[in-house]
Amino acid sequence: MSITTGIVTFIIVWWTSLFLVLPFGVKGQWEEGKVKDGSEPGAPVKPQIMRKFMITTGIAAVFWVLVYVIITTNALQLISFDWLFGAPKSP
Repeated sequence: MSITTGIVTFIIVWWTSLFLVLPFGVKGQWEEGKVKDGSEPGAPVKPQIMRKFMITTGIAAVFWVLVYVIITTNALQLISFDWLFGAPKSP
């Protein structure tokens, strides 16, 4: 895996993880009963975005290492999916 592939893979995994982590622990203004005038009632009271960035980075690092190991050890090869594409098995 080249350095560019590794960085791009980490960024993709990081963004995917971020969208999974963002909704956790968020309470809207309407849930707290403290809606500010002119704001959306569903806007979060305390988004804790830096905490979520750190959690996302940890999750992304774990998944990136897993993807790295799979790619570098050839644990998953396209040739193992020949049956899926209808190609005859090689002897």
